[in-house]
Amino acid sequence: MRDLRASCLPPISSIGRGKSRKSSLVERPTRSWSRSSCHCFGDSRESRRDQVSLRATGDGPLDRRSPVPRTVMTEKKQPQKTRSSSRRDFLRLTAGAAAAGFIPERGRALARRPDQFVLRHDGTYDVVPLRREEITVSVVQSRVRAVDGRNPEPGKRENLNHMLDLIDKAQYFGGRKDLVAFHEFPITGWDRWTRKEILNLALELPGEETEAIGKKAKQYSCYITFGTYAKDKDWPRHIMSVSVIIGPDGKIVSKQWKARNIHGVFPGFELFTTTVYDVLDRYVEMYGWDAVLPVARTDIGNIAVSSVQWEPELYRALAIKGAEIIIRTSTGGFGRADMVVICRTNGVYGMAVNNALSPGNPHFVEDPGGTGGSAIFGPRGEIIAQAASPHETIITARLPLAAFRKRHRIPDVHTALYAHVMRQYQSRYPPNAFLEYLPESLEDALRYFKKKARW
Repeated sequence: MRDLRASCLPPISSIGRGKSRKSSLVERPTRSWSRSSCHCFGDSRESRRDQVSLRATGDGPLDRRSPVPRTVMTEKKQPQKTRSSSRRDFLRLTAGAAAAGFIPERGRALARRPDQFVLRHDGTYDVVPLRREEITVSVVQSRVRAVDGRNPEPGKRENLNHMLDLIDKAQYFGGRKDLVAFHEFPITGWDRWTRKEILNLALELPGEETEAIGKKAKQYSCYITFGTYAKDKDWPRHIMSVSVIIGPDGKIVSKQWKARNIHGVFPGFELFTTTVYDVLDRYVEMYGWDAVLPVARTDIGNIAVSSVQWEPELYRALAIKGAEIIIRTSTGGFGRADMVVICRTNGVYGMAVNNALSPGNPHFVEDPGGTGGSAIFGPRGEIIAQAASPHETIITARLPLAAFRKRHRIPDVHTALYAHVMRQYQSRYPPNAFLEYLPESLEDALRYFKKKARW
């Protein structure tokens, strides 16, 4: 699966810039380090008595008048690590902290892997030349229809043919589109399948379906994005939720794994698709840190596609890495206000792609809630175009990428103010859960994650 990492970063020869400078892929000399310049990692001010301390259990504030230790750790005992595993964990953690900007530059250079991405320090970012000054994009708000998990091929063919027909319709009226975007599961749909059933219906990437979509992309010289369940020989029995970008040459440009699943929102079950977070250590070992939050640098702009909701920090990181167009896919609804904030605070374009009313969807009514509302957003969070109904429809907008690129800079983020909080924070569920066990069903996933919860 070396192609996954390669798809996230263009060849060195293809990288251009908004301004004439030397290539940023050549590591620049680090600035000199002094204690006064270190505001976050290893600062002696951490020893102050009034330093903030977070509980690891998530159960409320810590009363500093009580005689508990200053740093409250989880009550779960951890096995003693060997020297080799401790060193591996140290390298992993320092690399992650460097990527988040929590290590001064000297430490960052030491923690960087050979395949580690490099951020510029002047507000600019890597690009490739645009095919034209303005690009035209379309969001296809289409139905979702679940296939039969025991006999998926007829349903997949029907859904694929419907998708191909919608590509033709998107390109037929209103001029040619540079980008056509679909929702999270246009080919397989979604249902409460078991792992065995999803392994039976998940796509190979590349495969028969991507070849058919690739022919349409080549026919219209456009990019096509969509989400799907996918499987991979390098990850036996794992099921990934992947956002796919197919280029005008008909080939896959980028396969972007879902970064993490949401927890605690579904009554009686949890999702068991494998995300980056669920296998983080092995994922980074195989593909490097750049592939954790990938940005595809194309001749219609820098594109990131994700179905993650309720985590603006993730999209902030994508914008810092140079994302210019963020495509949010969903099935069953999304928070429009969330998308407005992401675009406005990061100064990027956004495309929210949701499903339409879906007659004939097994086990679901035509409108189970959360249908429609697809929209295209500008870099101030303004709505440029939006679906006028919850039915199947196509919305289109022209984006002046060349003019945008001349003035755009990455977000100006003041990590020194809150890095000390993030260093102590522990998420409710630890990473790498699916390196230990793969749940067989949604209900099994619920039981498993209840045991894994830190708080």
